[in-house]
Amino acid sequence: MPGEDIHAAISIDLRDAYQGATRTVSLRVPQHDAQGRTTMQDKTLSVNIPKGVTPGQQLRMRGQGHPGFGGGPAGDLYLEIQLNPDPRYRVEGTHVYQDVPVAPWEAALGASISVPTPSGTVEVTVPPGSQSGRKLRLKGRGIPARTPGDLYLMLNVVLPPATSDRARELYEAMARDLAFNPRERIGA
Repeated sequence: MPGEDIHAAISIDLRDAYQGATRTVSLRVPQHDAQGRTTMQDKTLSVNIPKGVTPGQQLRMRGQGHPGFGGGPAGDLYLEIQLNPDPRYRVEGTHVYQDVPVAPWEAALGASISVPTPSGTVEVTVPPGSQSGRKLRLKGRGIPARTPGDLYLMLNVVLPPATSDRARELYEAMARDLAFNPRERIGA
């Protein structure tokens, strides 16, 4: 009689989903001794994480489940992929979202900036007139699954602090010289 399947979870980093990896998994599984009694035994397995795995996907390891009865084949081990939290990225299926801080002048004037991503550093163009919340889509740069996802860079305009006399002078000059009301769209 065949053994039962075992279901467990394995947590990996986002980089492992992009590049693939080998991880060691330790499980406590039942074994049958010579008299047919069931005992629990520690088992360590080396697991190959293929490039392009997604959260919720299951990896099947044949014959690594509960042992069979009366010489029957062992069941299978199913490992469900979970991603370790990473404050830099948010994953939805195969799509990856990343917040990217930009200086006000980069957003206003446009700029070419370097951005570290899970697949390596990329050069991207910030279009002139960009605002916080603008999405830049890098097609096919999400998780490299069978159908690759996209990487979305979410721009976040970050103001330099007015901690020096010169910085305060520049902010005062902008307040005086630019006719700008950020609340105009809400009727203020």
